[in-house]
Amino acid sequence: MSGHPPSDADAVASNDFGPTEDVAAGGSPRKREALELFSELPRHYDLLSSALSFGQDPRWRRALVKALAPVPGARVLDVATGTGMVAAELLARTDCTVLGIDQSAQMLGAARARFAGNDRVELLEGQAEALPFIDHSFDALTFTYLLRYVDDPAATMRELARVVRPGGRVASLEFYVPPWRPAYWAWRFYTAVGLPTLGRLASREWAEVGRFLGPSIRGFYAQHPLQRIAGYWREAGLIDLTLRRMSLGGGVVISATRGIDASPADEATSPGAGGLSSEPTERGASGEAGDARGA
Repeated sequence: MSGHPPSDADAVASNDFGPTEDVAAGGSPRKREALELFSELPRHYDLLSSALSFGQDPRWRRALVKALAPVPGARVLDVATGTGMVAAELLARTDCTVLGIDQSAQMLGAARARFAGNDRVELLEGQAEALPFIDHSFDALTFTYLLRYVDDPAATMRELARVVRPGGRVASLEFYVPPWRPAYWAWRFYTAVGLPTLGRLASREWAEVGRFLGPSIRGFYAQHPLQRIAGYWREAGLIDLTLRRMSLGGGVVISATRGIDASPADEATSPGAGGLSSEPTERGASGEAGDARGA
């Protein structure tokens, strides 16, 4: 725990809590696509994301917060906070304060309605790739379904780790492609046929999400396999990685601890990212180490 007061004024690089120029302008094509995709989703987002995942999405978010294990009094940055579901779970778990940041004004509008009158939460429009905070501002950090929507996942991981104090915790939740063949083909059928069909019953916007999601997830992991993503974490100075595949591999929770910043001399003499060459631990439903097909 850092001992900072709940106010985040000392952690913000400037007093301007408005969107950055890149967010306002739409940024890269990838970021514009993400902004457009989520602009019409906040209404009923929590309900539909749970229903279309057969209840797995809220379960995965609870697992994310459990992996983070925030302590009372911690200051937590929730990146890609969306409608605030992870932030709400953090508040329910312990007496912490949360600053949620998201590039979508529409999603933040839903989060503001959720937390109206709650002085333990602050909400800010901004980008994960350029966080408006000084180094080591937070005791812990979460991010959810983020890396597919940034242009440089490795650089984004470095930026996320930058604002966490040494010894602080970082945890993420992302969709994943099931590695077990029977689960994979069931996942392929659902993302190709079931999800677009069910999404169409909800709205035109959810139908678009249904068509987009499967190819987006497959394409991302074709470019960035899970072990490479674990490497991005280590290169950012995050140590003691744990990977937990959820629901036969449909999701993955990654957690780690922020290491001590290395000096230039250390970086020159250490192999890899500060010598952090060990493989991440994988955990299953029981929490035992090993290859985890699901949880």
